[in-house]
Amino acid sequence: MHVTYEQAEQVIDAAVNEANKTGTPSCIAVVDSGANLKAFRRMDDAWVGSIDVAIKKAKTACLFAMPSGDLGKLSQPNGQLYSIEHSNEGLITFPGGLPIVDEQGVLIGAIGVSGGTVDNDHKVAQVGVKVVGVIDLPKHPWRT
Repeated sequence: MHVTYEQAEQVIDAAVNEANKTGTPSCIAVVDSGANLKAFRRMDDAWVGSIDVAIKKAKTACLFAMPSGDLGKLSQPNGQLYSIEHSNEGLITFPGGLPIVDEQGVLIGAIGVSGGTVDNDHKVAQVGVKVVGVIDLPKHPWRT
């Protein structure tokens, strides 16, 4: 099952509203459950470099079914997943990417936000996800 176009637009609209509240021009990407881009928006004055970062944060959250920042904790030097960001044609392992899970607990996609601090990106992504679902999946053995 995939996030629908309508759901993806609702997620992005909510995230844009939150980014506007914080005064942070952002790039916001939503991918489907196969990590394929479903919808994208670049706010005025958002960094060009944030385009790729937002898409890769969403892709990372989807492919590993966990917040991108959680994967980052596992990919530190001497960690069991060190250098994982070089896999899958590039991942982003800091906060701002979150899975989107429906009411039945099924992963339907993910959101990625880039433009501000990682804490702000994470908060904007959370607001987007809450419009159509939750971020929590069953506990994975790697997640701390």
